[in-house]
Formats: sequence, structure tokens, C-alpha cells
Amino acid sequence: MSENGEDSLLHQSCEAPAKGDSLVSDSRTLKTSVVDASSCKEHNDALKLTDRNAEGQISLYQPRPPALPRLSKSRKGVSLEEAVRIRRLRNSQESLSDQVETGSSTDSLKEEQTAPASGGFVLSGAATIRNDQDSNVRKLSAVTTGSPVFRDRGRSLSEYERRPTSQQSDPTDHRVRSSKVRLSPLQPTGTLPALGKSFASDTLRAANRIDGDCLDYAMMAREKLGERLHRNLSDSRLLENMGSDSASVNSMRSTYSVLSPIRPQDVRNRSFLEGSVLGSGALLGAEELDRHFPDRRVGIYIATWNMQGEKGLPANLDDLLLPTDSAFAQDFYIIGVQEGCPDRREWETRLQETLGPYYVMLYAASHGVLYLTVFVRRDLIWFCSEVEHATVTTRIISQIKTKGAVGIAFTFFGTSFLFITSHFTSGDAKVYERVLDYNKIVEALALPKGLPDTNPYRSTPSDVTTRFDQVFWFGDFNFRLSKDRVDVETIINRTVGGNMAPLLEHDQLSKEMKDGSIFKGFQEAPIHFLPTYKFDIGCDIYDTTSKQRTPSYTDRILFRSRQAEDIKVVKYTSCSCIKTSDHRPVISVFQVKLRPGRDNIPLGAGQFDRSLYLEGIRRRITRELKRREAMKNHSSSTICTIS
Repeated sequence: MSENGEDSLLHQSCEAPAKGDSLVSDSRTLKTSVVDASSCKEHNDALKLTDRNAEGQISLYQPRPPALPRLSKSRKGVSLEEAVRIRRLRNSQESLSDQVETGSSTDSLKEEQTAPASGGFVLSGAATIRNDQDSNVRKLSAVTTGSPVFRDRGRSLSEYERRPTSQQSDPTDHRVRSSKVRLSPLQPTGTLPALGKSFASDTLRAANRIDGDCLDYAMMAREKLGERLHRNLSDSRLLENMGSDSASVNSMRSTYSVLSPIRPQDVRNRSFLEGSVLGSGALLGAEELDRHFPDRRVGIYIATWNMQGEKGLPANLDDLLLPTDSAFAQDFYIIGVQEGCPDRREWETRLQETLGPYYVMLYAASHGVLYLTVFVRRDLIWFCSEVEHATVTTRIISQIKTKGAVGIAFTFFGTSFLFITSHFTSGDAKVYERVLDYNKIVEALALPKGLPDTNPYRSTPSDVTTRFDQVFWFGDFNFRLSKDRVDVETIINRTVGGNMAPLLEHDQLSKEMKDGSIFKGFQEAPIHFLPTYKFDIGCDIYDTTSKQRTPSYTDRILFRSRQAEDIKVVKYTSCSCIKTSDHRPVISVFQVKLRPGRDNIPLGAGQFDRSLYLEGIRRRITRELKRREAMKNHSSSTICTIS
């Protein structure tokens, strides 16, 4: 604004009190105000001149002189009460008309350029004078004639920001620069890597890939299997046609969701018909199977252990069920025990406590001191059929139940499973008796009872192992090494790199399996661990008693399948950390092929041992609380001494 325009506005502001009421009666006060306003104008002009350098550019770092003190609003002849009333009226009028006070905080700096300035001579009852001056006062900068607050704000702005918008948008003006230092964006030095199709991480993915927040099952299955999969309700075409009236439907659009939206039309469909394998919406059909297991393989963890009838259980079973060298937990945990502890319920509770809330006990059976327990992931229990079990004793007197077998059978999706744990006759030379034990078990084990045979054309009435798709047989078979102890220990000492082939040449079970007299159709994974029998309690030294028993591979895990390559062995080893028995536990991990199921399979409907589950979780919480309390007491009882 030119100086003539500013003089005219100041002249109007000086003449404005003459048109008001009698509150302003002293002419000397008017003259003083004019002089003060003139000096204020000169001072502001000096500020503008000092902001420019010799070339007419704005200096970004040149200091500015302090602003003049604010003019006093009080006037002679006005009482204190009247002055307070005037100030309150003026503040209320400014707050209603000032866009800076009523606007958003993000636009306050922009609106300060056009905000109405509150003049130094606005008096009560002078509404007409204020309206006459409003059009001219708005043309003044709030930094020049406004309140000290606006002057301070305006001084912090750069000259470019105080200019009108039309001038700011001129890209050719290089003379005016902002006082704020603006850094140029950082450009990448090279090409950015391409985004992957899946955000899954191997360290976050579950073993059975059931959690939908890990990866897109359909995408992975199409890439790996190269086939068109039957997609269920999570199909993208379905989501496009569905409404968004449900919060769950919206959440299903996310890649990180497990649940799938359900249409009322799908609920109305009666798709559960006997014999339907590929029926839409079948619980055990191909759609559900592919959604939960894209590669159609389930993880199975098997452990067998002769506990020697000890009452005291190990303090921690993590090494038995959750070894540290395993990347993921498995879907099923099957634990077979021979010569189990007297309190079977306590043993099952300890297993539940170790596996935690992720697993539930699907079924448990026993035959004397033979215990067989099956745990399954809680989110897979709906795909399990009813569970059946049977027992066989191999003793002449049936009331003595120390030797024999117990079997558990069920169907998962469309694949039937049979798990058998057994304890054969002991003795180095009683190979024939052990073969008789096997033959009696395969003939007398009455399974299945009500479960349908998934492939009856390949079943044999005289052999229970032929009536199931996948069979796992494990336990204390009591087969020994046909070699003197001294020779066996010499071979063990010469063993390098886990090569147990020299020992297995003398293994009775391996010889009988090659001859075809026992475990027909079964296989065993390569053995790379030391013999698991017989140790002194609490140490890694083989039998030092007077009997001097020969170290042997008595504890084994075998498997057979109707289809070749259906069972893949992931691990087969012994657990050397548990030393409460003269046997070392043996564990094995398998990946087993699954197939869709028919609707004639009797479902278990989610049944599991609820009381055991609650007791195991309660103990787990109690154990954690005790551990924390012990750590707290240990840290508080620590005494520091200075020597």
C-alpha cells in the first residue's frame, strides 16, 4: 500500500472521534493520538527498509529492531467501569468478526492477511464509525496496524508469505524467497526392488498355513500346484457382488482376515448329501480343504516313551513336545506311553499344560499302563470325525495289561488315520514271541467300528493296518542288537557324523522287516541317533548294573500308507534331555497327504475334553505367575557388597 493511502486512512481514523458521542472531549488527546500514529507509521516504514539489502532482495537472517509498544486504549474522562465495558464489547465484536478466531488453525496464517484489524481508537457506541472504516481498515496489513499478537505473527512470516496470493503464484519471481529452509526430496540412488505377490514371512507363517493373516492360499496354490482350485465364499467375484451392510463383510476384504463372509443363499443350500465330494459348501469337501491346507498336507508329531512306571514326571515337557530346533508347531500331537505313570490323568494334564491353549485333547485311550493321547489344533477339530479306539493284550492272562497294544482311529477330512502304540515281549532272544505279538495285534484290533472305509477294495479282514489310509505304529518293540555289549560300545565309539549303519546291521527289527515276517508294508526313516535303551537314571551312561544289558533300538516309530509318497518324514530322532527313565523318548515329524471327504463321515462336532483344557490352562497361568514372583523375589533379595 502507498503512503498516501496510509495517510488517508490515518486521517480518517483521527477524524472519526469527532463524529462520535461526547466521551472524547479533549482535543489534546486527539492530537496526541495523531502524533503517536504518525510515529508508529514511520517506525514500521523503517522496519520495511531494513529488511531489504542493497540489491533489493530480502535478507533471510538480518535482525530486525524491536516493535514499538502498543498504544494505550485508556482515555481521560472515561471511568474504570466504562473502560472495562468498552474493552469487553470490543473483544466480543472482534471475536465474532475475526476470521482468525473462528477459522481453522491450519488456515490461520493465510487468513491473517485479510483479517480485520482492530483499530486503536474504536469506542463504544461508535458502530457507524467502525462500519465506515471497515472497508479501508481491511486493506491494511495486520502486521502494520494490528494488535501486538498479529504484529508478532506477521513478523515471523517471510515477505513472500505476506504478499497477495496472485503474486505468490508467480513462478518467475526469484527475488523473493521464503525464510523457511526447505530441503529437496531425497531421490533413490538405484531402482527400487519389485514388490512380491505375497506379504508372508517364513518366520511368521504357521506350519499348517491355516491363519489367513499370513498369505493368500489361493494364489500360492495356483502358483505351486498349477491347477484351478475351487474357491469358497472368499472368492473375489463374490465380494464384488456382496453389499457392505455388514462389518464382517468389509473386514473380509482384507488380506489379513481368516473368516470368510457367508451369503444367506449358501446357508439355504442343502449341499450335505451322502457321496458328495466336490459339493459346494461341504464341510469336508475340496473347497474347505484347499482353504485350510493349500498343499493338502497336515503336520503330525509323534512321540513314544517307556516311562518305566516312574511316579515323578519331568519338571518340563517342552523338550519332548516343543523342541527348539523345530521352526513350527504341528497340527496333531500323538503321544504313546509304555509303562506309564500311575496317575494317567496327571500325565494328560501335563501334556495339555505344555501344549497350551492352541491345542485340545481330541481323544485318549489306555490299556493298563499303555497310554495313547491325541491332541489337535483347536481350529481344526471341526474337520475330525468321531474317534474310535480298541485294545489288545498279548499276555496269556488277559488281566495282566503290561504288554499289548491300544489303537485310536478317526478320519480327518477324507483321510482315515490309525495310530497304534504297543509294548512287545522283552528279552534279547525272544524274537519269535515279538513276531507273535505283532500278528495277534493286527488280527485282533477291532477297528474301524462305525467309521466308513475310505477304500474298501484295498482292505484285508485279517490285517487292521490295511483298512486305513495312513497308519503309524510306535512303541517299545523290544527288538535288540544281536551283538555283545563290548562290540556294540566299540561301534558306538567309532561312529562319526551320525552314521548308525554299522549298528543297524545287527538290529533284529530291521532283519525281520527285510524278511517280511513283521510290519508288512511299513517303513522307517533312517536312524541317526544313538540306541535309546538302556540308560542309568539321570545320566547318559548305559546300563552299569550286574545285568549289563546291551544298548539297543527298542523304541521305534513306523508308518505305512495306501498311496506311495503320501507320508514325508521331516524328523526322526531321540530326546536325550529327558532322563527320568531307562529309555529315551523317540520323536518323529511327518507331513501327510490329505484328500477331500464325503458327507457320510460321522463328524465329531467339535468334541474335546473341556475339563482337561481348563485345568491345563489354569496350571499354565499359575506356573507363569510363580515364575514371575520368583524372579521378583530374586531381584529384590540381591545384596551388593563392596570389598
